[in-house]
Amino acid sequence: MGETRLQWCKEQADEVKEIMVENYNKAVEREGKLGELELRSDDLLSKSKNFTKSAAKVSQQTRWENIKMKVVIGGVVTLLALVIIAIIIWYSVRDDRGEQTQPTPSVTPGN
Repeated sequence: MGETRLQWCKEQADEVKEIMVENYNKAVEREGKLGELELRSDDLLSKSKNFTKSAAKVSQQTRWENIKMKVVIGGVVTLLALVIIAIIIWYSVRDDRGEQTQPTPSVTPGN
């Protein structure tokens, strides 16, 4: 009976050993996967920082382009307004000097 009990204990110890070895292998495998995951997350963090910088740069560039466009449009509108005002002033000065062109009387044949 002592030998069967000893045999049973050895079998139990072998089973526990197998389970422990299997658990150890799984832990090592998980560690490798976690290391790979950590590298990928670091890479993703780096790329996201670069994207944030690029997005800020593009946003600033777009803002400046919009400001430039508004200045150009404002300049064109101001120039048009000045031309219209100059034309109005020129015609009013011309009318004040009496240089207004008189309509030519229409001549009808037979009168």
